[in-house]
Amino acid sequence: MPIDYPAVLNLRTEAALYSWTDREVMLYALGIGMGSDPLNEKELQFVNEAFATPKSLKVVPTFASVCVWGALPGLIDLNRVMVVDGERDITFHKSIPVAARVTADSRVCGVYDKGKEKGAIIQNEVMVRNFESEKIVTIVSSTFAKGDGGFGGPSEGLPEPHRVPRRAPDRSIDFPIRPDQALIYRLSGDRNPLHTDPEFARRAGFPKPILHGMCTYGLTCRAVLQTYADYDPSAFRRHRVRFSAPVFPGEIITVNLWKDGDSISFEAHVRERQVTVARNGQTVLG
Repeated sequence: MPIDYPAVLNLRTEAALYSWTDREVMLYALGIGMGSDPLNEKELQFVNEAFATPKSLKVVPTFASVCVWGALPGLIDLNRVMVVDGERDITFHKSIPVAARVTADSRVCGVYDKGKEKGAIIQNEVMVRNFESEKIVTIVSSTFAKGDGGFGGPSEGLPEPHRVPRRAPDRSIDFPIRPDQALIYRLSGDRNPLHTDPEFARRAGFPKPILHGMCTYGLTCRAVLQTYADYDPSAFRRHRVRFSAPVFPGEIITVNLWKDGDSISFEAHVRERQVTVARNGQTVLG
C-alpha cells in the first residue's frame, strides 16, 4: 500500500534501550577493512584490545551508524527489494565509548515524493544518549525507496548537499574491498540479503550482491582518520555523505579529499567502472 502521508510524520519511539561492548566496536572496524595490515599499529588500536604495552582501544567514529542498529520510529510499508541507503549525516556530541548502555529516540523528520517512477525518500533522525541523558550522537539517515513514489507527498524540501571544491584533490586514498567484505560487515546489523544473496540481488536489478552503502560510509571515515585526523576519533564533529552508486565487493574504492580549515570534503570513486559511488561528503573536525 502507498506511504500514508502525512500520518507517517507522526511515527516516533522514545528511550529505546541499547548496549554494546568492545566486541561490537572491533567487529565494526574489521567490517570496514581495518586491520588488513596486521602490522599497522595505528589501525590495530581499532581492532585489538590486547597489547604487550597497554593501549586503549579506539572507536571508529562511524561505529555510531550501527551502535543502535534497528532503532526506528516505526514500520513503513515499503517494497524492501527496492530499498537502498541514500544518505547519512552524523553529528558527534561526545566521544563514543568502547562499551556503553544507551537510549535512542527516533522520529521521521521528512518524507519526499520524487514521483511514481522515481521513488520516495524517507528521512529519519535518531538521538543517542547515555544514562546521564547526555547526547552522544545524532544520526540523520535518508532511505531511497525506489518502488514507493507517487504517494502524494512533497517533492521539495531536502537540505542542500555539501559542495566539494572544484580544484584537484589534496589527497587520494585507495581501499581494496575484499570479496567477502559484505559478509563481514553484515554482522554489525544489516542482514539485508541484497548484500549477500545473488538471487535476491538479481531480483533487485543488480548483477550480483552489492556492498553496504554504510560500509562505504565507514571507508570514507577511515580516509579522513588516516589523513587529516591523525587516527584521533575525538577530532570528529560531523561526518556526512550521499550514496550515488553501488560498490561491488572485490573492487577498489578511491577516496578523494580536500582540506579547507576544519572542513574536509570528500568523494569516493570506482575507477575501473568510472563511477562516483559517494558524493557531497564532508567531515568537520575540531
